[in-house]
Amino acid sequence: MGNKNSCCSYSSPAPKRKDVYQEEPHMPREGEGSVGNIQHISEREPEDWDADPSLHPTASTIFLERSRIQENGLVRKKSQNHILDTGRPGLKKSSSCSTIYLDDSTVSQPNLKNTVKCVSLAIYYHIKHRTSNRQIDIFDEKLHPLTQAPVPDDYDQHNPEHRHIYKFVRTLFNASQLTAECAIITLVYLERLLTYAEVDISPANWKRIVLGAILLASKVWDDQAVWNVDYCQILRDITVEDMNELERQFLEMLQFNINVPSSVYAKYYFDLRTLAEDNDLAFPSEPLSRERAQRLEAMSRVCEDKITAEAVRNGLKKWRSFETLNGQPSRRSVAILS
Repeated sequence: MGNKNSCCSYSSPAPKRKDVYQEEPHMPREGEGSVGNIQHISEREPEDWDADPSLHPTASTIFLERSRIQENGLVRKKSQNHILDTGRPGLKKSSSCSTIYLDDSTVSQPNLKNTVKCVSLAIYYHIKHRTSNRQIDIFDEKLHPLTQAPVPDDYDQHNPEHRHIYKFVRTLFNASQLTAECAIITLVYLERLLTYAEVDISPANWKRIVLGAILLASKVWDDQAVWNVDYCQILRDITVEDMNELERQFLEMLQFNINVPSSVYAKYYFDLRTLAEDNDLAFPSEPLSRERAQRLEAMSRVCEDKITAEAVRNGLKKWRSFETLNGQPSRRSVAILS
């Protein structure tokens, strides 16, 4: 109100700008280093990344190769039943005309119990068929015990059994309410640690290595990660400072590379299924119920409608089946479900 000069009547002159010479950014040529100490993405990949199973989707997983090694070093074609407790392996249920058996474990939603059991079996073979006993202090259970009970003098002489490893991993997963996908990421980080760092998983350090891998996998995978202090409630004799140091050194040994491509995740999932079949630990299959069959049929109809609509939009002609040539409605086969 009190301003006599209207903002519409007068306009301030544009400030004079001096011509500033902008040098074009220098692109590193072949053989040159990056500018400004910023590492180029191509330089971050190790030269032998195609041989690292935790990074390359076609590289063979370490646990599957070690699971096929016998005591004398020969590669076996079929696993033996020495891991099973007692008794003969159960017969595999086959589908028939009256009953269809389905496995509820998929790559996107794995079965929790069997995935944890297979990951424990992979750790078992890592320990049993290790090539050396290289150690790092942060993982040594003698230097950093998980319980107040004294560690036996021969703690590093006897390989743990599969059921002991499974009990330890299952306890952590049940108490932390972790998912089956987190178990697969745990195995990926474990093999990445063995590839990057000069360490071998052995009876002296397997618990702390597995604990560090689970700790890191839960924070990377789950949206609501478990805090380090929560693990101290599970393992009551361990301190938060020890958990923080374990996580820090684990990350440094991984070179802070916590990315897991989807192709690598799928490879580990299917290799775990192969490991289960080789050791008679196949994922359980259940009879197809009527309710589940109806859901599967509804899902297939939705997918078929989408494909048909897309074909019509693209101008493609949808061919009719033989059952609809005479103008009669299509006849659906009736499945007998038990």
